[in-house]
Amino acid sequence: MYSETLPWQANYDESEMPSFELPDVLTCGDGTAVSNKEQWMNKRKPELLGMFRNIMYGEIPPSPDRVAYTVLTEKKEARNGLALRREIRMDFIMNNGMRRMAVMLLYIPRKAKRPVPVAVALTFGGNESVTTEEDITMTGQMGKRDSHFLLPGSKAERWPIDYIMERGYALAICSYHDFFADTYDDRWQTSIYELFRSKEELNGRPRNASAISAWAWGYIRMLDCLQTVPEIDADKALCIGHSRLGKTALWAGVNDERFKVVCVNDSGCGGAALSRRLYGETLFAMFHYSKVATYWFNDEMDQYCRHPEKLPFDQHCLLALVAPRCLCIHSATEDLWADPKGEYLSLHHAGKVFELFGKEPLASAVQPPPDTPVGKDVCYLLRTGKHNILLDDWRAYLDAADGVFMPE
Repeated sequence: MYSETLPWQANYDESEMPSFELPDVLTCGDGTAVSNKEQWMNKRKPELLGMFRNIMYGEIPPSPDRVAYTVLTEKKEARNGLALRREIRMDFIMNNGMRRMAVMLLYIPRKAKRPVPVAVALTFGGNESVTTEEDITMTGQMGKRDSHFLLPGSKAERWPIDYIMERGYALAICSYHDFFADTYDDRWQTSIYELFRSKEELNGRPRNASAISAWAWGYIRMLDCLQTVPEIDADKALCIGHSRLGKTALWAGVNDERFKVVCVNDSGCGGAALSRRLYGETLFAMFHYSKVATYWFNDEMDQYCRHPEKLPFDQHCLLALVAPRCLCIHSATEDLWADPKGEYLSLHHAGKVFELFGKEPLASAVQPPPDTPVGKDVCYLLRTGKHNILLDDWRAYLDAADGVFMPE
């Protein structure tokens, strides 16, 4: 079992892991056993969602009082004629005069004869990091750019834009820094929280708030905007994120059921991986070594770092909150820090909630071999390679989305 004397350094030895028992996703806090989808929707789901908000991620802020969308640029034959490309400024306006903005980079396949499904994503750095095109507006709080921001085109390998266009999907991208800067000491004061919290609240660590909820707010606002774009079928939207933005895409997808497919890539601890498995990155490491969790997550999480077994949930409960929509979890063979086995087991244990809705879970508790996608409603891939999101990931995500949006 867990103890204060455990070596809270990163562990990569299964034999060194303490034994643990997962909370039953279908047993309510008062002991009520959930046996049908009505009980899940009306009792257990709201209970779990409230716990994740109050303990782990905080509340996602509300919609702004007003929005305004402005097309900044349009290129009718981008990507050698494959795409219509737009840059859209989204202004978020409050009645008290506060306002913020973000710029969305949108690619739409030109060959489409009708409105198309859309993949919604945030990127590290600015929008210009996703492509080698030289005429992309630099984003990501431009006035504060420094070495933390990625160079133009530096992460283009993560964004197979031409392939996505050929598959018939639009792609919408924003810089996560536009919603919550991940690198600065004044990150709270320069985030979207300034729309909703006083300066006094933001001078310290605000309660019931987190970077992940701010970034999730960004996903949701992007989809709001996409609903106004005539070439987009916003009823066919998937959210996708990698690493800490994988944690974010999961939280956005849980909270906004307009995302019919939720794609979570290499998200690790605090994302898809089980917190009770002390393998690779742990809650303790995030709060007390790297200290990223001191703003990525709600501050209530800190009390559970040394004793994750005292959490009233584990991440399989979060994955279950996506049901009955399609959920895709990806890991990478060399990304041991993110605990691929823990990600798979979490998805496996979430399966019985999907079963309540007549969906097919991952029946086996044994992780599949590398590069072998499994599942239809609950999907998993262990990609060969490092912590990254690559073409093979996108191919599997879009295959899963095709099964939802374009069934045979």
